[in-house]
Amino acid sequence: MNARKMQEGMLESLYGPDAVPREQRRYAGLIEGLGDDIRIFSAPGRTELGGNHTDHNRGRVLAAAIQMDAVAAVVPRPDGKVFFRSTGFPDVQVDLSGKDALAPRPQEQGTTGALVRGIAAEFARRGIQPGGFNANASSTVLPGSGLSSSAAVEVLLAKIFDALYGGGRCSPLELARISQKAENDFFGKPSGLMDQAASACGGAVAIDFADPDAPALTPVNFDPLSAGFALCVVNTRGSHADLTPDYAAIPREMNAVARFFGKSFLREIELSQLLAHAGELRKAVGDRALLRAIHFCNENRRAQAMAETKQMGRFLELVNESGDSSWELLQNLYPPGDPCQQGLPLALAVTREFFREQGLEAPTAAACRVHGGGFAGTIQAYIPVAAFDAYRARMEALFGPGAVTTLRIRPVGAVELEK
Repeated sequence: MNARKMQEGMLESLYGPDAVPREQRRYAGLIEGLGDDIRIFSAPGRTELGGNHTDHNRGRVLAAAIQMDAVAAVVPRPDGKVFFRSTGFPDVQVDLSGKDALAPRPQEQGTTGALVRGIAAEFARRGIQPGGFNANASSTVLPGSGLSSSAAVEVLLAKIFDALYGGGRCSPLELARISQKAENDFFGKPSGLMDQAASACGGAVAIDFADPDAPALTPVNFDPLSAGFALCVVNTRGSHADLTPDYAAIPREMNAVARFFGKSFLREIELSQLLAHAGELRKAVGDRALLRAIHFCNENRRAQAMAETKQMGRFLELVNESGDSSWELLQNLYPPGDPCQQGLPLALAVTREFFREQGLEAPTAAACRVHGGGFAGTIQAYIPVAAFDAYRARMEALFGPGAVTTLRIRPVGAVELEK
């Protein structure tokens, strides 16, 4: 098989057969002008399949890599400088040489430069001396869509450093850890590990955070399209501005419930304990915290059941249960301080009406749920392929052209490609 055929085979695996010509043009544009010894890397975005707001309390999640990704054409540099140019974003220049070059810089927080420096620092901490490179990059992971565009870039950078200077020895979990550490300590965002792990591993993966120092990652064979369902997200175009307090309140309230029992995380508490002490908990932590704790216990169980089931109908039933629980118990479908902004509940309500019109009322016939952190952003839906075009038209009439994005489970995580 010649190099072109090898490339076509890899691109088809990453993006699907219909996307190969487009992706070949995309890669060709990144390579242009870089010179010799070019190396090419890709890291995917991810979709959360199950486990809504469970990871931060050492719960279980189910996530999957998707066909949208961050890619880069890279040439090493001998001077310790990184030049990272990404289509549609300002150029990034980071000098990794010199005193304190690998220390956090407050003025860089929230920038790609902070991620470059933080990931390099993590490799240095592991005894691997990071060097420089020139990179032309491009991302198709839609910002603000809940598909983890930031994790894709982080894992891409970690893969580049590992391949150029670490001998390519990092496991997917180690790449994810390096990326998370950089995001926490240098970028300034206290994220969990789910997004980076899904991007680094590829395919669908069940993650159990019972031991945060050694989370258990289990590959799951999952392909909704082969079962006749289109998996998609619907962007309700709501603003994520000023939502940090709402996101932060969820783990804070869950942890308050755990502390009532002398524990640190809800993973250490059984649902029966919550119900047995419900009256005391109402007084100690409030109703919403108790409801969110009940959601955690049931959602943690659901995430495991979703990973283990071999029946698509049962999987969809669990997705619908997850959606109901997030709406009713977790209460992360709209910001409490702005109750007029209810794009997510509206999207779910219209989706459920569509199911009824199409004769898909049974919870095993189609499914929908909030996607990701919530309060604004996207919902996720599983639609029978025959009904998908009508569903897309319905939702884009409501939320605008391009609001519906079809997702394909990508079997490969962070990877270096053949040229």
